[in-house]
Amino acid sequence: MNPRFAAVITIFLSIFALINYYIGWHAQLFLSHVFHIQHFTIWWICYWLIAFSYMIGRLGSRYLPYSLSSVLKKIGSYWFAVMYFTFVLLPFIDLAALVLWLFSVPLSLSVLILGSLLCLVVLLLMARGLWNARNPIVRTYEMSIPKVGGQLDKLRVAVASDIHLGSVVGNKKLQVLVDQINALNPDLILLPGDIIDDDIKPFIRHNMGAVMKQLRSRLGIYAVLGNHEYMGGHIQEFTEQMSAIGIDVLMDRSVKIADSFYVIGRKDKAAEHGGPSGREELDALLASVDKTLPLILMDHQPHRLDKAEAAGVDIMLSGHTHRGQMMPNHLITRRLFELDWGYLKKGNLHAVVSSGFGTWGPPVRIGSRSEVIELIIHFEG
Repeated sequence: MNPRFAAVITIFLSIFALINYYIGWHAQLFLSHVFHIQHFTIWWICYWLIAFSYMIGRLGSRYLPYSLSSVLKKIGSYWFAVMYFTFVLLPFIDLAALVLWLFSVPLSLSVLILGSLLCLVVLLLMARGLWNARNPIVRTYEMSIPKVGGQLDKLRVAVASDIHLGSVVGNKKLQVLVDQINALNPDLILLPGDIIDDDIKPFIRHNMGAVMKQLRSRLGIYAVLGNHEYMGGHIQEFTEQMSAIGIDVLMDRSVKIADSFYVIGRKDKAAEHGGPSGREELDALLASVDKTLPLILMDHQPHRLDKAEAAGVDIMLSGHTHRGQMMPNHLITRRLFELDWGYLKKGNLHAVVSSGFGTWGPPVRIGSRSEVIELIIHFEG
């Protein structure tokens, strides 16, 4: 293993363990004062198994039975949300405990009140977050391109990024996506990356391709790779699976559609350091296209909008950010990207970044919604 990578993993696991110990210690305090539990050995063993269940399921997928690995990843995914909300709220609980102590409130009473309050708030956040993730909305953006689009005056495009099909997001939610997109009666369907969640095995095992094959559009379905496809490492198998159901994965490639406009698909930014087969520069990728026609670019991560605008791209579609998925993470994504969610007009470029249809890790969203994007594009050349 690369020493630098090993150091990063060690630091990450250490921080993860410390956070979980901080939460576990508070849980033990609550259980001991409220339920008068004295012996915690079995409890701590179960606690650490839950805390590390996602990692055990993910890293042990080669050695564990598929069903066990899948269950562990689901448990771990939900725990990530509980852990996150608890860790964010606990400093405020500790501060409140200090205030109660200064007012001579008995420790057992303050633990009961504040522990119960914390459990209630986390439960409410989980309930709302699950609802936000399980009830995707259709968000519509309408825009005009000052170019002639062949014989087309208008184009209706359905966009779904970050579906994250896998152990957590399965056929049930995929069917919701198919139904929502087909209800739009789109001319074109575009999928800007992270269709699968790392591992391709759940996609194949649960025959998710049969559900995706129900997608309908007049001018085709096109996709690009996201960072999670690269993390999974099954690029060829993934593209073959997509091709078998009629989805064309554009890897640094453009396609002219109906002699009216271009769809350009970039490899994910993760491929930039992939050697000779890495990501092509945008100017080189656009060298062979007719820029008098409308250009629609899919680039999974919304980096360098200025380069897309300077290169003559009319519409850039991205995802990746999930808008932080669970607040206050949106404050981080807002600083990392010029546009981390929504719509921005930059010069002649129309940039749209989706919060995504699926979720990574917990199927929970706070401060964001699962969404399908509907683009209504007018050609006014």
